[in-house]
Amino acid sequence: QVQLEESGGGLVQAGGSLRLSCAASESTLSSSVKAWFRQAPGKEHEFVASITGASWSGVATDYADSVKGRFTISRDNAKNTLYLQMDSLKPGDTAIYYCAAGRVRALSPKNYPYWGQGTQVTVSS
Repeated sequence: QVQLEESGGGLVQAGGSLRLSCAASESTLSSSVKAWFRQAPGKEHEFVASITGASWSGVATDYADSVKGRFTISRDNAKNTLYLQMDSLKPGDTAIYYCAAGRVRALSPKNYPYWGQGTQVTVSS
């Protein structure tokens, strides 16, 4: 059973930064698609960013328009860890952030069978 565990959430003022981490339990996921989603209260899961590929084959990233230019997704395959660097945070970024893993590069959460438990990010104005 693949396990994902997020960390790094917290409370930050608008304009600040946070770095989320997601540790995977299996190295076999090092070449799969990994993504970050978020869920605000009363809303559905929203795609944030995804990353696929490896340094030897080329890495591809996708971002939601709402975070493009502010968030950066990256991965360290040697550590089986996924990251999300979040800069210029806004109150609208407040949500529970989840990392997810799958085999298909996609924006829908339905394509990701493996999920972490989530980490809360709160941005105050």
